[in-house]
Amino acid sequence: MTSRDRLLALTVVVLWGLNFLAIRAGLDHFPPFFFAALRFSVIAIPVLLFVPRPQVPVKWLLLYGFGFGFGQFAFLFWAMDAGMPTGLASLVLQSSAPFTVVLGAILLRERLRATQVCGLLVAMSGMVLIGWDRAHNAALLPVVLTLLAGLSWALGNLGNRKAASDQPMRLMLWMCVVPPLPMLAVSFAVEGPSAGWDALASSLDGNGPSALLGLSYLVIFGTLAGSGLWTALLSRYPAGMVAPFSLLVPVVGISASWLVLHEEPSVLSLIGGVIVIAGAAATQRVRAVRPTKPTNSPSPTRVGA
Repeated sequence: MTSRDRLLALTVVVLWGLNFLAIRAGLDHFPPFFFAALRFSVIAIPVLLFVPRPQVPVKWLLLYGFGFGFGQFAFLFWAMDAGMPTGLASLVLQSSAPFTVVLGAILLRERLRATQVCGLLVAMSGMVLIGWDRAHNAALLPVVLTLLAGLSWALGNLGNRKAASDQPMRLMLWMCVVPPLPMLAVSFAVEGPSAGWDALASSLDGNGPSALLGLSYLVIFGTLAGSGLWTALLSRYPAGMVAPFSLLVPVVGISASWLVLHEEPSVLSLIGGVIVIAGAAATQRVRAVRPTKPTNSPSPTRVGA
């Protein structure tokens, strides 16, 4: 990987790490499910109007959209609204990497290497340590919800992989078309028919402007810029060479949360997080052989929070 492309990968790491501050700003004003629906609706409307649908089976597009888009962000936003610390959320969400390996082995019959099995066991021990620490502090539910977000992300990864699109950026954009309506339905049922719309109507008051800035960041920098750069890197290098950069996202997320929100995660949670990242890194280790020519195969790993 060239120095320029390493810098681009680190730029994506920063953009995605700051995503969690943007989410926190949005959740300070909007109900979680409505905010998730709003985040995808802003992208879905122009995509429906101007972006041709990728030629992939609808079932895999739906799996990608419901897993990565609907499930991941419904659980993640719910977790953060229920008290999951912003920095810790960015860390526990890395559970998606080992979950992807496990689901790939179970559902797609992909062969596990010894290093992946060891990595899974290490990552699971880190998750147990974080769960024990949070349960000791009466805050286990947000951790469980964040783990469910990671599991949903992993299901979305399988949909992405099975779609096997040669236009991954277009596939990612059309994934955003799937979540808005089911997310609005959940918001209507759980948060009430008017809660989200009332928040939107008052978005110029109080902390509303900060929430709108957070929404704008998620759409422009987190999704379009971050995912666009990530997709470009994946088109030039093997996924195993690019994907490990995403494990640096929690470093940015935790640091930004400490500097801006003054969050101080416990020592046990940080140790557990380091263990999760180490295990996740082991599950993604592949022989980094540069292809003879660029490919456009979709990532088996991740496309930013």
